[in-house]
Amino acid sequence: MSAGSGAVRACIGLGANLGQPERSLDQAARALAALPDTRLLAMSRLYRTAAWGRRDQPDFINAAAVLETGLAPGALLEALLRIEREAGRERAGDLRWGPRVLDLDLLLYGGQVIEQPGLRVPHPHLHERAFALVPLAEIAAAEPFPGHGSVGQALGRIEVAGIERLDGAVGAD
Repeated sequence: MSAGSGAVRACIGLGANLGQPERSLDQAARALAALPDTRLLAMSRLYRTAAWGRRDQPDFINAAAVLETGLAPGALLEALLRIEREAGRERAGDLRWGPRVLDLDLLLYGGQVIEQPGLRVPHPHLHERAFALVPLAEIAAAEPFPGHGSVGQALGRIEVAGIERLDGAVGAD
């Protein structure tokens, strides 16, 4: 469905390291594109990255999406959590930085700074996470990143070694 006239650009980080991560990200991309009052503008390629935080787990497959959406930030976050649940993720049992069947993060929302219970935008650790910034910069380097200039400027300030771009792209059959 197309986004309405009050639509904003929202950036979503996608990641998975359990089951079939590439398939999970593809299905998540399709679910993002099907959200009401939302249009999928761009999907990055897939990237393999070592687990962050807890290293005793499989590598992650990461990607990023840019949406144009009329959904309010809280409604968009709820939609992301629903997509995760439908993929089999149970957040209550998740270890912090542990393995995931699917992880969807609202990274940026229309250049806004949002501080609400359960919702912080920009994502509070985005500026230090190459696994999120590398795929996002591929499709939205000029995107405003409050407190950090743009996505591309933030990426230029961190180490990106160890992030491997894969041949496949989300949605490429």
